[in-house]
Amino acid sequence: MRITHFLYNAFLIESGDKKLAIDPGGKFFYFLRPTTLIPKSEWDSITHIFATHGDPDHYWHIDRVAEASGAKIILNNAMVQEQDGKQLVLGPRSKGLAFDTPLQNLHTLEVGQTMHVDDMEVTGIAVEHGPLRIKIGPFSKIEKPGPQERIGWGAIGFLIELDGRKLLNLGDTLLLEKEWQEIPSPDLLMIPIGGKEARNTMDADEALKAVEIFQPEIVVPTHYNMPALFNSNYGPANAESFQKAVEKLGLRCHILGSGESVSL
Repeated sequence: MRITHFLYNAFLIESGDKKLAIDPGGKFFYFLRPTTLIPKSEWDSITHIFATHGDPDHYWHIDRVAEASGAKIILNNAMVQEQDGKQLVLGPRSKGLAFDTPLQNLHTLEVGQTMHVDDMEVTGIAVEHGPLRIKIGPFSKIEKPGPQERIGWGAIGFLIELDGRKLLNLGDTLLLEKEWQEIPSPDLLMIPIGGKEARNTMDADEALKAVEIFQPEIVVPTHYNMPALFNSNYGPANAESFQKAVEKLGLRCHILGSGESVSL
């Protein structure tokens, strides 16, 4: 099994005849250029798409990847609405909470629910997207998740059991110590560490507390030191320091640059 990271929370997981894409988003309006995190050359061979929530850096290209691949799509119930007998998902590039995009092969679940898809077991994990502090030059604005706000919409984590391995991806989340106590230890944990300034996710110290709870075999830090807005280093974090702290717990930690992989 090979797990490849493409910055933010974008991953490809390849095992046997399956190729899973997690959060096929775009760079968060980096110099206002439309981009893709997972290369287009990978799109047509993807078999399953997981979306942790509807923010553009996680969700921007989900319909395009689905069209190119015909992949099955796994996401939170909150990302889908039925209108006139049709299932419509939150529009990847639509403004606000517009459910206007038809997609095929949808598989939805809720937090705490487990489903089986093509010999995979997928469980929805509780997460909480924090408020996002957007700073451009001297100006700053805080976007808060809420019932009428798109930011963090449909946030959910995924515990994926595939070919005898457990993979846990938390998307963007704050620390939820109580909610995570009973989750089985994964073989690989993908966890955000870049929330010290933006506060939309855990920072490195909080992520370390989560690692102590989950006790995974391997940790891969995500969602830090990213190109976003007009900043080449959004969500700054010291990944090497985090790695050393994880290793002091007797666990392995792999820092992956864009396109770099780890094997299980």
